[in-house]
Amino acid sequence: MIYQINNGLVRYAADTILDHINFEIRNTEKIAVVGRNGCGKTTLFKLIAGILPLDNPDSDEDSWISKAGNTTIGFLQQISFENEDTTAEEELLKAFGPLLSWKDKLEQLCARMETDHSQEVMDNYARTLGLFESMGGYGYQSEMETMVTQFGFDLADVKRPIINFSGGQQTKLAFIKLLLSKPDILLLDEPTNHLDLPTIEWLERYLRQYPKAVVIVSHDRMFLDKTTDVTYEIEHRRMTRYQGNYSSFVKQKRLNWDKQQKDYLLQQKEIARLMTLVEKYKHHPTKVAMTKSKLKQIEHMDIVKSPDQYDLRTFHAEFKPLRAGGQEVVKADHLSIGYDRPLSEVSFEVKKGQRLAVIGENGIGKSTLLKTLVGQVDSLGGAYSYGFQIDHGYFDQQLAQIENDKTVLEDFGDEFPDMVISEVRSSLACFLFTQDTVYKKVCQLSGGEKVRLCLAKILKKRPNFLLLDEPTNHMDIVGKEALESMLKSYEGTVLFVSHDRYFVQEIADSLLIFEEGRADYYPYGYQEYMEKKNLPQEAEFAGGRIRQRGGQTGIRKVMQQDLRHDKKQDMQQDKQQDLRQDMQQNMPQNMKKDMAYNKKRDRKYDKKLQEMKKQKMRKLEALVEETEQEIYRVKLSMETPEIATDYVRLSELHEQLTREESKLDEYLELFMQYQEEAEELA
Repeated sequence: MIYQINNGLVRYAADTILDHINFEIRNTEKIAVVGRNGCGKTTLFKLIAGILPLDNPDSDEDSWISKAGNTTIGFLQQISFENEDTTAEEELLKAFGPLLSWKDKLEQLCARMETDHSQEVMDNYARTLGLFESMGGYGYQSEMETMVTQFGFDLADVKRPIINFSGGQQTKLAFIKLLLSKPDILLLDEPTNHLDLPTIEWLERYLRQYPKAVVIVSHDRMFLDKTTDVTYEIEHRRMTRYQGNYSSFVKQKRLNWDKQQKDYLLQQKEIARLMTLVEKYKHHPTKVAMTKSKLKQIEHMDIVKSPDQYDLRTFHAEFKPLRAGGQEVVKADHLSIGYDRPLSEVSFEVKKGQRLAVIGENGIGKSTLLKTLVGQVDSLGGAYSYGFQIDHGYFDQQLAQIENDKTVLEDFGDEFPDMVISEVRSSLACFLFTQDTVYKKVCQLSGGEKVRLCLAKILKKRPNFLLLDEPTNHMDIVGKEALESMLKSYEGTVLFVSHDRYFVQEIADSLLIFEEGRADYYPYGYQEYMEKKNLPQEAEFAGGRIRQRGGQTGIRKVMQQDLRHDKKQDMQQDKQQDLRQDMQQNMPQNMKKDMAYNKKRDRKYDKKLQEMKKQKMRKLEALVEETEQEIYRVKLSMETPEIATDYVRLSELHEQLTREESKLDEYLELFMQYQEEAEELA
């Protein structure tokens, strides 16, 4: 246990934000904290980071925070740049303060050894060098450069002063500095905001391998599934711990709620039965003892509380397009998109009812494509055209954050001047703007509220073609699920840009993927795309070794085919065994010898199968050893001084290392499968 909150209470003025919370961080756990917007997730982070204190509880219960030793805590909000005139490189290198101190000491000892050749100085140098190397002294520069490029910067950018970067870029630099500092507890509040898919995938791998504790607040469900192994939910100001990632938490919560509801109803039924008996016989002198017994039985029950209802308040927008529109929705033919220069060239067709997701890296034209299709940006070449009676509704992630002094009621009413006030309020209520909230000024709305207001205005016009640019930004998980439900039942056509892979997976039936300077169309959803993308190339066993046919090894495919073949043989063998047992009941005595012979033959067959599996295990052992040697060789190469300064080669080695480690995992997994099969046969 490296951090613990016991019976925590946090108040803002008269409002209680968190009440009776118990929270633990154990060793290197990767923890997700989930809950509705405004439930207190950021407050929890400020509490852990020491920005907020605990309030005193009203009762005599103990309330305290415990932290192990000199545990360091890193929180993005705490990181700021003291001098914006320093370069980004100088600022990032501050994360390696202790390491650079040892480097300075080494340089001082080197200079001293030129004149002082005593054993004491040489021993001091050897000890210092050992400590420096154990702390990764020769890899810090390459680690920083790798992380900088993964977050979309060029290496030349880090030579620029901090003041020359935009606000968003400064936030990314602060994030990089936080990761490089490697605190014992890493607090990440919405870390995937404004990151493109390649960067998010890299961050997932980094956090899974991070050797210390991580606590994450995020509405990216797939990101949580891939990075966390513990989930805390904040609901009704209380916290509940669940073992497992987000998907596991959802299942456990449903099961726990169902069980508590069932236990509650059963107990209430039993109480009602006992009270019926008490009421029926309480005036009978001969039944006094019995009625008292029933009342005591109720009194000694451990009362099961009715489970709290889920906090599922969200918007709902079931609407039908005003016009059906034609089968051809939009077509782009070598459409060149960009501003002063082309960013990309795209060709695709969208049919009626289709849900096309546009995904890829930042800055290569995804949002520009939507702006071009709605006429906000001129095309630089090629052509696009709409089909018959196509009415589009466009959601712009930037325009959704518009600021003005109008109230929500006025802003929406100005968009639809012919609507009476009751219709306006009814439409707004569908998007959670009820009672006094309709009188809030637009400039005072949160990011999520502004998104809801923008969607309310778009959907009220009942278009048959929605173009949505990052619609789930600023939405909590319940809001995302509501939008998913709405789009699934929507009878029109959808073209949307999103970095939320879970959202893409739920909605899209086709993809337009921007990567490596081009845009490729795929006529299937995200899950099938990932399966095809990760499909191993063919491979064969030849002379006890693997012969590859290019690309990634196909060992897993070959092994799985063998495994399926073995299982098919096992099933056939089981059927034969059942048949023999049925026949044995009515078998004449003179056939017993044949039966014994068959059993002996079956044992030989099992032994043969077992030996075959052992042969495959020996082949896998050789592959494991070969792959481990290759991993060791790559790591040695990465530590050499000439490679440490060659970013292109270093990046290639990083990718090779990732591939080799993935292969090693596959070999080990298959080895365990064959080992289990062999043990069953034995």
